[in-house]
Amino acid sequence: MERSFKKEVAQLRLGKGEIFSGEGILAVTKALLQSGVSYIGGYQGSPVSHLLDVMVDSSELLDELGVHLETPTNEAAAAAMLAASINYPMRGAVTWKSVVGTNVASDALSNLSSAGVVGGAMIVIGEDYGEGASIIQERSHAFAMKSSMCLLDPRPNLTSIVDTVEKGFELSEASNMPVMLQLRIRACHLSGRFNARDNREPAVSRNKLLAEPDFNIDRFCLPPATYAQEKHKIEHRLPAAERFVTENKLNEVFEGELSDVGIITMGGLYNGVVRALERVGLADIYGASRIPIYVMNVTYPMVPKEIQDFCAGKTSVLVVEEGYPDYIEQAINVALRKGDLQTRVLGKGVLPKVGEYTADVVLEGVEKFLESEAPDKLAAFMPDSALSASISLKARAAELLGAPIPPRPPSFCTGCPERPVFSAMKIVEKELGPTHIAADVGCHTFSALPPFNLGNTMVGYGLGLASSAGVGPNFGKRVISIMGDGGFWHNGISSGVASANFNKNDSILVIMKNGYSSATGWQILPSSKRDRFGGQSGMSIENALKGLGVKWVRSVRTYNVSKMAKTLRRAMTETRKGLKVIIADGECQLARQRRLRPLLKKRLDAGQRVIRTKFGIDDDVCTGDHSCIRLSGCPSLTIKPNPDPLRTDPVAHVNNGCVGCGLCGEVAHAAVLCPSFYRAEIVQNPNLWDRLLDGWRQAVIRALQGLVRA
Repeated sequence: MERSFKKEVAQLRLGKGEIFSGEGILAVTKALLQSGVSYIGGYQGSPVSHLLDVMVDSSELLDELGVHLETPTNEAAAAAMLAASINYPMRGAVTWKSVVGTNVASDALSNLSSAGVVGGAMIVIGEDYGEGASIIQERSHAFAMKSSMCLLDPRPNLTSIVDTVEKGFELSEASNMPVMLQLRIRACHLSGRFNARDNREPAVSRNKLLAEPDFNIDRFCLPPATYAQEKHKIEHRLPAAERFVTENKLNEVFEGELSDVGIITMGGLYNGVVRALERVGLADIYGASRIPIYVMNVTYPMVPKEIQDFCAGKTSVLVVEEGYPDYIEQAINVALRKGDLQTRVLGKGVLPKVGEYTADVVLEGVEKFLESEAPDKLAAFMPDSALSASISLKARAAELLGAPIPPRPPSFCTGCPERPVFSAMKIVEKELGPTHIAADVGCHTFSALPPFNLGNTMVGYGLGLASSAGVGPNFGKRVISIMGDGGFWHNGISSGVASANFNKNDSILVIMKNGYSSATGWQILPSSKRDRFGGQSGMSIENALKGLGVKWVRSVRTYNVSKMAKTLRRAMTETRKGLKVIIADGECQLARQRRLRPLLKKRLDAGQRVIRTKFGIDDDVCTGDHSCIRLSGCPSLTIKPNPDPLRTDPVAHVNNGCVGCGLCGEVAHAAVLCPSFYRAEIVQNPNLWDRLLDGWRQAVIRALQGLVRA
């Protein structure tokens, strides 16, 4: 779950001369307000999902400034909002997770980039790249190049980020190009301080309405205007962007005394580079480097003249560019050769082609570069290898641990309402045999991992049903597709349900209705019980399916495993052809706990009676075969040593993490497992009847125990 910023949003009101202190994403929000944006929108996704959360929490301030906040159902809708900046001097910003979100938004972005903008247009993208990413491994750089959009990559400190946001709008207006601001997860969550400025009231807003529409056929993406727009990109926009970058010194040069070598780095990787140099003795803890560094806070367009000036007189430079292809390294080589400079360029030769550039990865690359290009300087400042020292420390840590740390793949949360659906699928699979399962993006993707191992394909958010269209007609039984309620509203309603019903597909769709866009931080959906204004949206998945003409729809409480298995079995064996939709209805457990805990605490503090449900396992009944664990996978369901000295197999055990969802017992019942589970009610602030009932029960138990002893 993403953290809440309800307390911190008060800092968004800070003015000139005051000090702002907080996280990176909150600083971006403040920078947008200081830039005078007219509208903000976007779609949640790590690591920038909480940018919209912050905006929703600060709705009162946005209303005062006249800033419009939109929470679209997908990235394409968010990107289309930027069309306002094509015709009018309105600054706007949207946000999403890249590269997947950029792919969804690509149609709108291509048209936006072709027409150009007169008001500043910014896309704040979460660059989720590397081994810890939750998406396919691609970069945003290629899209910026393809569509001629400026790509900003600020140094990871709050002052640089805020300044880049504000200058980014000016760059957009000076070049008539949309700009993308990419933020890695460390930039989003770093903490720091900067000098705040006053929030700017937008030039056009709900407080300052437009009087007349603007019509200009040259801004329509229709022939022959499209050719003129492309020509304008190359002959005007890109040169104008390069001039603005140079004149405003958006890229930075940090001089160093060892001037015969240098480092060119993407802005977002600057901290890692300086840390590596500090570890080899070529920088201090404040970032002052002995080796010159050219920081590309604007990675596209690159300014050839700046590259040539930096490299002049240097024998070699190291290019620190995360990801592949090596677009920046190639462009630097071209710029140097065109400038008749013979400076050697090293990049992917000493740094890996793929993966996140962590501190140790950059350190290894820097050491290799210096050993190759400046061994005398490396030996003078660092007689021993910093990398070897780091490896030695890790080896020592492993020795102290005694054994490798076991892998911990992601899994469903305790009490997740989606887990019982996959338990039911495993039960039906045992009866009817396996079938193709088209998975989807979201929490339910974890079904592909143990203990379920369910899911054969996953190609995009809300595209589970669409991805089964080619498999279903060619498979020996009905295929099953998974879709979250977030994916349903994002893309699935049209690409999946409408298409499948229109084409008379005979398949099964399971929609996980947990009430929120849970995988991205518990944001509300059109079908959530409450909208962001506190009222009811009046929209539901059931009504949407009915409107699309779907006839076979069943809604099942997710925790009722027996009924879910029965419904799946019927959908698989139904003789009637056509799309069959099962709505698995169960609120996200994390959201439920977040909602209930304050209410329960309030009741407890008031001395009111509160009942908490917990499940357990009878050690005497448990057989120790652990089939309940294999069919459930709940983190609170584990094992412990068998208390019976005559039985060696460990027994199943429910730990204190149990939230009382009842899945373990439901699975045991549906799969006809051992009846070892019991349900207990923990009563806090008991009333008189509770005390009398407890006394009577204790008396009966003592009497029965006496009979057993006798």
